[in-house]
Amino acid sequence: MTDSEENAPVGSPFAAGEVGVVTPRDFVCPRPFTFKSGQVLPGFTLRYETYGELSATRDNAILICHALSGDHHCAGVHSADDRKPGWWNNLIGPGKAVDTRRFFVVCANVLGGCVGSSGPSSLNPETGQAYGISFPFVTMLDMVRAQKLLLDHLGVTTLHGVIGGSMGGMQAMLFAIEFPGYTRRVLAMATTARESAQAIAFNEVGRQAIMQDPDWNQGNYGKGAGPRVGLAIARMMAHITYVSDASMDRKFGRRKKTTANGESYTFDVQFEVEGYLRHQGQAFINRFDANSYLYITRALDQFDLAHAYGSLESAFAPVQAESLIVGFTSDWLFPPEQNRQIALAMLRAGKRASYAELATDLGHDSFLLESEELYALIRAFLERSHIVAVDFSI
Repeated sequence: MTDSEENAPVGSPFAAGEVGVVTPRDFVCPRPFTFKSGQVLPGFTLRYETYGELSATRDNAILICHALSGDHHCAGVHSADDRKPGWWNNLIGPGKAVDTRRFFVVCANVLGGCVGSSGPSSLNPETGQAYGISFPFVTMLDMVRAQKLLLDHLGVTTLHGVIGGSMGGMQAMLFAIEFPGYTRRVLAMATTARESAQAIAFNEVGRQAIMQDPDWNQGNYGKGAGPRVGLAIARMMAHITYVSDASMDRKFGRRKKTTANGESYTFDVQFEVEGYLRHQGQAFINRFDANSYLYITRALDQFDLAHAYGSLESAFAPVQAESLIVGFTSDWLFPPEQNRQIALAMLRAGKRASYAELATDLGHDSFLLESEELYALIRAFLERSHIVAVDFSI
């Protein structure tokens, strides 16, 4: 810990337990990259952040994989007056569950994203215009292979662990499958081995909201333009799947906005939950690209380990990593049984795997929220020398 961290007031970017101010960096791969589809990019960029220091043996790295609407900024702040830390700041930092005094933590915006990494909003060098929907179709495997090239660039010889929730959990599992000797631990939370019909249906409604917006224009739109109404609706609908009925009821109930006029028969915002969802939609369109949303949700739909490898047991056959799968009781997007199936398939394949189920009423997003039980689980998994293959729950 530096002097500035040790003497900083609580709540400042340098307070104890915080990684402080971080600067994103770009990894530019100059070599052609072939996607699973067979399409080729002449090169690509991944925007990433790192926290902590890579050890002399280069084997203390932990890769954080983000979910659909996440990005590379998972801890710290971007300036001294920045009041919005990274999306997993509660988990990552000195003395936290993912302890940056011990681990070198890496997080990258996925290939196909829109926060600095190559994606549909990137410029096509052949045309000088944004790729739009001419960008190659992206799969989870493409995302993982691109991140492996980043880790090679950073000099990481072995991953101590890879951690992710939701879509990030899918990537974490693929790391263990595709790079078995490289990946020592896998921690996948609130995830699934394949998208269910219901999850695909939700994604399709979101895509249609975008594509039916006339401003989508077949994916051709300028910077700051595009299907803002459609993207906001897609986000509003998706956000409902990330929370639970109990958490929504506790937070909003049927409370009305103070501006609501009694039993006024209008379509203006009357209930607090309506205002909340509209805020979520408006905030999202200011930071996310509609075409990236189409690409990433389609990558989610196509994710199916059993289909790709013949069976779940066959998928996990190469895995050498110790694995911990965590489900949450109130998650109805990727419910506990889907997480449990992953751990059971790993055990049937003879792998070292554990399953934990946390009782929460916060829904799918439970893996992002503050939970001392979850922190203890993660810390123990990352720091113990050996994991036995058991099934346990909290």
